[in-house]
Amino acid sequence: MKPDFSKHHGLLPAIAQNASDGKVLMLAYMNELAWDKTVETGKAHYWSRSRQKLWLKGEESGHVQMVKEIYVDCDLDTILLKVEQIGKAACHTGYESCFYRRYREGRLEVIGQPIFDPKEVYKK
Repeated sequence: MKPDFSKHHGLLPAIAQNASDGKVLMLAYMNELAWDKTVETGKAHYWSRSRQKLWLKGEESGHVQMVKEIYVDCDLDTILLKVEQIGKAACHTGYESCFYRRYREGRLEVIGQPIFDPKEVYKK
């Protein structure tokens, strides 16, 4: 059984969570092609909304996500990937997690330290 890609115009939210410590790494979107490639290869694939194309996580940076377990919610319209994050950083800004800012007392504060310099990793 697959997620229900007839919902949400065929793009379902996909949460990547570190399999070893449970930390939420990122939220992206999957279409049916991304789902099929993820299941087939064991590496997280997503649909890039900005580039309008299939995206292998880490194809430029080398920071791939090896999928350990896949969960689907009760409505079959949200995907949870438990992954081993290769390269220790899931966020394109260089942080371990895309959720590196905490809202507190009316402002956002950065928590954690960047693991890599995106200008060096994403040379274009």
